[in-house]
Amino acid sequence: MLIIGIAGGTGSGKTTVVREIVKGFGNDDVAIISQDAYYKDLSSLPLEKRKEANFDHPNSIEFDLLANQINLLKEGKSIEEPIYSYITCTRSEETLLIKPKKVIIVEGILILTNQKLRDLFDIKIFVETSADDRLVRLIKRDTIERGRDVNEVLERYHKTVKPMHIQFIEPTKIFADLIIPQGGENKVAIDVMATVIEKKLSI
Repeated sequence: MLIIGIAGGTGSGKTTVVREIVKGFGNDDVAIISQDAYYKDLSSLPLEKRKEANFDHPNSIEFDLLANQINLLKEGKSIEEPIYSYITCTRSEETLLIKPKKVIIVEGILILTNQKLRDLFDIKIFVETSADDRLVRLIKRDTIERGRDVNEVLERYHKTVKPMHIQFIEPTKIFADLIIPQGGENKVAIDVMATVIEKKLSI
């Protein structure tokens, strides 16, 4: 089993990179795990307090659960990945069944901040994109997918996203085996990773 960790700032294009890397492979070959599914459940808090949560701090992630489930996949066991709602900031009672595959890709902004996770990754990738481009993507995503208005997104960006990126996410580049500038537009880096996966699948 080949386990790949793909990190990078909010709006850096991680999801696009993952999609481009795996589009030539079948669902039976590659499984994708999102760090976002492992945000801590905030159902015990009032809704307004939930919206104030800092989702860009490592403390917001249940890393132990994520690491334990990756280890189960390595042992050949299926897992029940949580399903998280950004609208309610809670976990659903339903889960997503993920079966062991030859290649597991774990994607998320904070995955390289945790040593237990880093030790599980065979390849660590950091997707690097300019702050301006990340902000534009963040505004589009949060207004369309997460029901926030532009002012709310900008306030959150300056209050938590930007400072957390500087403090926690940007420094994890030193752990990366490969840095991909320009995200999903970097066809060379994506082709390199696709070749690595193809080689693994052929064994």
